Formats: sequence, structure tokens, C-alpha cells
Amino acid sequence: MTDNFRDTLETFENQYPNRDYLIEIECPEFTSVCPKTGQPDFGTIIYSYVADKKCVELKSLKMYLQQFRNEGIFYEAITNRLLDDFVAVVEPRQLTIRAVFTPRGGISTEITIYYPQDES
Repeated sequence: MTDNFRDTLETFENQYPNRDYLIEIECPEFTSVCPKTGQPDFGTIIYSYVADKKCVELKSLKMYLQQFRNEGIFYEAITNRLLDDFVAVVEPRQLTIRAVFTPRGGISTEITIYYPQDES
């Protein structure tokens, strides 16, 4: 997996850094490749975050996600990677990512990950 995917992500200044508000971004055309079979995987990625000083620029997010199109990667790894990269670049107060993948072999998979992680 290429380590510089996150370099594609760009941000802009949050004009309301003293206010908590939820930003939801739905990306319904996510694609990657199953590392076992080499077959394409399709899913919807949903970002829900509370910005701090920066917001993500949407075109850069689109370009970032498109880089996974030819990557052989498991669903769990994708979701964790998306969180790690987003947190590293955008530095949100809170973030939830839902990765909802289309059925493969009659099985649907949905992965949800949170930042900050509940310490309890």
C-alpha cells in the first residue's frame, strides 16, 4: 500500500472554529480490490465529523478515495486507513467513518470506526 495517499488530502480554514457542528460527507462510489481474489469491491464511505481548525476540501477527498481503486486491501484495513489519514491531515474534534460494502457472495459488510476512540 502506498504511504503517500494522504498527501492528496487538502484542507481549508474552518470559519467557525468555536462552534461544534456536524459535517457529513457521503461517497457512494468507493472501489478497491479484494486482496484474495483480485475482484473489485464496491462500497459507500460516510464521513461524519466535527471540525476543529480545518475542514476537508471535497475534490481532494474524491481524488484521495480514487487512489484505492487498484489497491488490494481488506475492508477493515481500508476503514482504519481512511480514519488514520483523515485524522492526520484534518485534525477533527470528532470523526465517525462508516464503510458500507455491497454484498459479495451473499454477505454484506459494514464497518464503523470512531475518533477519538472511547477509552472505556
